[in-house]
Amino acid sequence: MNNYKIKPSILPGFMELLPIEQRKFNDMVEKITKVYEENGCLPIDTPIIEKAEVLLAKSAGETEKQVYAFQKGSNNLALRFDLTVPFARYTSQYFNELTFPFKRYQIGKVYRGERNQRGRYREFYQCDVDIIGKDKLSVKNDALVINLASKAFQSIGLKNYKFQISNRKILSALLKSLNIENPADVMILIDKYDKIGKLSFEEELNKLVNEEQANMINKVISINGSKNKVLEKLNSLSIQDEKFIMGLNELKEVITTLEILGVDDSEYIINLKIIRGLDYYTGTVFETLLTNNEQYGSICSGGRYDNLSENYTTNILPGVGISIGLTRLFFVLKEIGFIENYKLPSKVEYLIIPIGDTLKYCGQVYTRLSQLKKSVEIYFEDDKLKKKLNYADKMGIPNVILLGEDEEINKTINIKNMDTGNQEIIDLEDII
Repeated sequence: MNNYKIKPSILPGFMELLPIEQRKFNDMVEKITKVYEENGCLPIDTPIIEKAEVLLAKSAGETEKQVYAFQKGSNNLALRFDLTVPFARYTSQYFNELTFPFKRYQIGKVYRGERNQRGRYREFYQCDVDIIGKDKLSVKNDALVINLASKAFQSIGLKNYKFQISNRKILSALLKSLNIENPADVMILIDKYDKIGKLSFEEELNKLVNEEQANMINKVISINGSKNKVLEKLNSLSIQDEKFIMGLNELKEVITTLEILGVDDSEYIINLKIIRGLDYYTGTVFETLLTNNEQYGSICSGGRYDNLSENYTTNILPGVGISIGLTRLFFVLKEIGFIENYKLPSKVEYLIIPIGDTLKYCGQVYTRLSQLKKSVEIYFEDDKLKKKLNYADKMGIPNVILLGEDEEINKTINIKNMDTGNQEIIDLEDII
């Protein structure tokens, strides 16, 4: 007889939760979904496996290295690495059936073969909202997706966060006005500013540009303070480049629209160092940090893109999107103690506990409660009463119904409130 047992384990970079945490995760997803649907966003779902030629149409470099690709028969396939590229395919494929502007949300797992690090996952849930226009899309929608993320955070009780907002046109136009020969390299370096720190940034910048150019770049990305102060300082630069002016006006419009939508000043700042590494962002960009826990990095990010589906269609589909990395967010919220204190309503209102041979009567009470649309379960195991009550306590069930022979004869129920310990005997017909 072979006594060898395989040790139960999962691959690194994957998250599994125990039931109580899974319920908290699911509750957060339900609340965020409710926010999006109440604000006119429509749900979609796309396959986890896509044709490799579709999924990798624009990706290259590090992104392509992280993709899980494989072959099945003659088909080259890949696991989706985000929800945006499949969405681009989706809008192109169903273009004639969609109503624009198209406000979509999607929650689903994505896969990236990243180097294993604490808090970085190879399989993780993303929660995306995008608004897509046909030929044009008002920049006010850039503020709207930030507002939706704000409402989503508030729905789960998260308060200490701050959106960092910028516009890529501002810095790209600045680099152009300074006659920078390698603007892409400088933009990439600025995007790394918070990771490498001020001293390393300045050292690397001096290798790419001359002293005068470096001083001007540092001057601009160091602008901080209130939104009005930042906008005022940007205006005072008197850069006449058309793209710079456009980016500044877009940033002003986003800030104004946030005010109109009721997003509090404390929820966001203008941070000109925000670039977003993905080159398909063309205007507004944003990242979200947890206040006093900035070391965990961005928990939510996104931005504006000129043409979502240019690899799949000739239709012009400008859009803006924001994505919450739900798995990573959950990890971070566990780390800072938020999940431990997350208030979770019990799904089950009543636990029926038979005392003696009363199962038939328990079934009658169970049926009656079900008819009244109450959530209820019966404890079937032949255990001591203390263990049964302990089960209710651990499961967070607020009410226990104890049914013995007296209750069956008198057609009553004995309800025990698990929070207060109070017990009450009432007639079955008065259960409502």
